[in-house]
Parts: sequence; C-alpha cells; structure tokens
Amino acid sequence: MRPTSDAPATPPKLLVACLCAAWCGACREYQPLFAQLAAEFPQVQFRWVDIEDESDAVDPVEVENFPTLLLAYPGEARFFGTVTPHLDTLRRLVQLHSAAYAERPVTQLAMDARALAERLHPATPCGKK
Repeated sequence: MRPTSDAPATPPKLLVACLCAAWCGACREYQPLFAQLAAEFPQVQFRWVDIEDESDAVDPVEVENFPTLLLAYPGEARFFGTVTPHLDTLRRLVQLHSAAYAERPVTQLAMDARALAERLHPATPCGKK
C-alpha cells in the first residue's frame, strides 16, 4: 500500500561518519565523545569508520588528516573535512545539517563524498558489529 499525498514523508536520515585510524591518538580520544553525541542524537546515524579496516568502502577517497568527518543525507554529502576533535564543534555541525535539507552545488569532492556516503549509509551503526 502506498502512502497518500497527505501522509507525512519520512525525513531522510543524516549520516555522521568519522573517518579515523586505530593508530591515531586524536581519534582514540575523540571516539568516546563521538559515541556520546550518537546517544544525544538518536535520529542521526553515526558511524566510526577505521579507514584501514574498511578500506574497500573508503577507497578511492584519500583521508590525509584525522579525524575527518562526513555528514551526508542519502545521495547528498553536506560536509566532508577535517575538524578538531571537539564535542561542541561536532554538536553544532550535526545541529546545523540536521536542521535543514537543502540542495548544494555539485563538485568532484561532493561527488566522491556522496559515493562514500552511499557505501557507508546502509552499514552497521556506530559501535556495533
């Protein structure tokens, strides 16, 4: 049965992926803060992605600095870049990008980040295997 046009559409779910490496000290310090934020925003999908363990999903994107964050909706990367591992900074990013779903100009980086988001989105949520 298809929903009627009067039925509210389910809003797309924001993905917040932290691209990290097990050997990175800043990433190890950031991981509990990232998990804390996942508990604060249950409507958002958080993923902790070790770029070496999940290299098939991450390739061909080159992650040069840690932690690198990807915030994306299905089919649209909203933010992709390195951010200082600070809880309030990530909280503001999540609030900003979960508040509105607007079109963005498409660049090659955006297309690469979108492809990465599509590979990561259906996977297991943060902290679960």
